[in-house]
Amino acid sequence: MKELKDYVLTIPDFPEPGIMFRDITSVLQDADGLRLAIDTMQDMVKDIDFDVVAGAESRGFCFGAPLAYNLHKPLVLIRKKGKLPRETKSVDYDLEYGKATLEIHTDAIQPGQKVLLVDDLIATGGTTLAMIQLIESLGGEVAGVAVIMELAGLKGREKIAGYKLVSAITYEGK
Repeated sequence: MKELKDYVLTIPDFPEPGIMFRDITSVLQDADGLRLAIDTMQDMVKDIDFDVVAGAESRGFCFGAPLAYNLHKPLVLIRKKGKLPRETKSVDYDLEYGKATLEIHTDAIQPGQKVLLVDDLIATGGTTLAMIQLIESLGGEVAGVAVIMELAGLKGREKIAGYKLVSAITYEGK
């Protein structure tokens, strides 16, 4: 039986020399890989108490939607700037290779709601920290962060110290 890590392709020197890019799209392209990813993620969060799943654009949607569906929880979308049609709250943050802005509808999270953040990976932690800031700015409580992959060498876990982080796969290097 294949492990989840077996579905992840590694592309050397992308997007720049020296980077070992871990391609999660190969997990999505394989029915068994996708099922294993969702089942693994669902098992990882079974002891986390949460009301809402929030997924980050775009691969967070791929894992957040089936997880929310299976657990009968609402799904909130955290999107790139300019993609949401109603009133939004936004946060600017640093990426590994630049800067970006994330937004959430102002009515997406109610004060006191416990939120599970879902994304494909955590690297430097910039996107995850931005999601946390958005949830907390609306009065929500981050119950946990669930990712398929953690790039431990980029120290994202340290950036979100104090928040529960669960990951299916951990790569020690960058």
